[in-house]
Amino acid sequence: MSGWLARQKRFISQFSSSVRQIQHSGQTMQPPSSKRWVIAEKITPEADQSLAAYPLVMRQLLFNRGVTEGVQAIRYLEGRVETADPFLLTDMAAAVDRLFWALDHREKIAVFGDFDVDGVTSTVMMVEALQAFGGLAEPYIPDRLEEGYGLNNEALTNLKESGVQVVLSVDCGIRSVAEARHALDLGLDLIITDHHHIGEQLPPGYAVIDPKREGDAYPDKNLAGVGVAYKLVQALVSRRPGSGIAAEDWLDLVALGTIADMVPLIGENRQLVRKGLHRLRLGNRQGILSLANAARVNLNTLSTGDVGYMLAPRLNAAGRLESALAAYHLLYSRDVAEAGLLAQKLDDQNTSRQKQTREMQVEAERQLLEVEEEYILFALGQDFNPGVVGLVAARLVELFHRPAIVGAWVDGAIRASCRSIPGFHITRALDECAALLVRHGGHESAAGFTVHEEHLAELRERLAKIAWHNLAGSDLRPIVRIDQEIPLKELHPTLLDWMEMLQPTGQNNPDASFCSRNLQVTHVKTVGADKTHLKFSVTDGNIYYDAIAFRFGHMAGNMPERVDLAYQFEKNVFNGRESLQLKVMDIKAAGTPD
Repeated sequence: MSGWLARQKRFISQFSSSVRQIQHSGQTMQPPSSKRWVIAEKITPEADQSLAAYPLVMRQLLFNRGVTEGVQAIRYLEGRVETADPFLLTDMAAAVDRLFWALDHREKIAVFGDFDVDGVTSTVMMVEALQAFGGLAEPYIPDRLEEGYGLNNEALTNLKESGVQVVLSVDCGIRSVAEARHALDLGLDLIITDHHHIGEQLPPGYAVIDPKREGDAYPDKNLAGVGVAYKLVQALVSRRPGSGIAAEDWLDLVALGTIADMVPLIGENRQLVRKGLHRLRLGNRQGILSLANAARVNLNTLSTGDVGYMLAPRLNAAGRLESALAAYHLLYSRDVAEAGLLAQKLDDQNTSRQKQTREMQVEAERQLLEVEEEYILFALGQDFNPGVVGLVAARLVELFHRPAIVGAWVDGAIRASCRSIPGFHITRALDECAALLVRHGGHESAAGFTVHEEHLAELRERLAKIAWHNLAGSDLRPIVRIDQEIPLKELHPTLLDWMEMLQPTGQNNPDASFCSRNLQVTHVKTVGADKTHLKFSVTDGNIYYDAIAFRFGHMAGNMPERVDLAYQFEKNVFNGRESLQLKVMDIKAAGTPD
């Protein structure tokens, strides 16, 4: 076991006198920092000269995001990205032709979606769009516990028996080869739209749309499921230009799904989210307005962070604990009373989901103390909620910087969610074990699978070998990426104004981050209901700033007098009052090597 991982586990074992005590308190473990700081390379003289119209700190931020000259900077900051023709997507024309035949001949269309926010927003958008064209469209979102992810034969059979003639999948289906054959046998015309990685075989369908298809001409491969579905809406609108329907009317849903699915927020995704946030702030969709009220989010200043940390978890809670149809009906609803009730239900479910996540994380961490696995982490629970295992896996990756798999037993099989780290493609690892799995699929950094219990031990062994082969010899300390080292005097309100132009930020396009050295620490105290967060002040001798460090409460008793601090510079609004603060990413004793 590596020294770093051993220290993490040693900290966990010493965190509380007993696991029972931790469970009673509801706390989870937070290891001490041993992260590797990586500061971006200094801007080149050529780029520095080309970007001279911007302040020095801003020039470095732009350079770090691949912007090296003035015209490019304008396009980036103003979100000017040329969106590609939707008909560049393979099978798009065939899909549009079949859907218009169904619309014109009053055929029933079922929109078959996933139960996460990406899938739900895709489903709402496609049902609304098809209905706007006068179609007979209805949603179908499978039950996570009873049916699992993706297309399933029983659902397809029931849809056929109910009179459905066309099934349109959104955010799922690309790996449902057997189910697609079943649809074909039933006489259903199946149109698949998805964005996940494709397996060894392409499912048979009337049309299969996925920018990751081999040879597909669409230039942006990073679209979320709702982004791919949006291209279909654009294609439908372009074929009926006099319909009075505008694809842009659904950009609020596109932004929600894209942010929630944590796809790279670059290229077309960034433009879609930029425009979608504007529509979200208008509050024209009753369900979103009600959800924002329940979550105590101000739509007027809505950010990607508000969506990712406040709105999306509540929408996801529906599918994690009960049925994602509650989230669907909330977003589809135009009724104030109905939307208010549904939003409150999702808010309550999110509170329950948070409690379950904490309890499951405690048990997962307990299991990790008993094993010597070096490169990939496993935790399984008879009582684990399969709708929450992905959240626990993500937390384990954050804690230990190893790929993590967390699974729940369901009817004699294990349903698991996986989260990974840069350099380890978890879906490709599962592809190498496909013969052992009932089903699997996902992305580079997140995936899911189902495996029968009799294959579990062999699967764990194989994945451990694959992880060792890919990660052995790597420095597996968590990385804190920093844009620039600056003195505190460089932090001022006008810098925040410039940084605001980098929005929207997200995956692969992060918020600006800085570090400052040898700061004196004062006024240290723990905050939060369970005292897991840390609030303090720092000074370089001339300038003082308040700092908030989430999940660093364990350092309250041994905070160094002088620290090197990695942080994001932000505006804090509390009780209507604004102040500037540092949101801490990492803390090290002054002089500690990066």
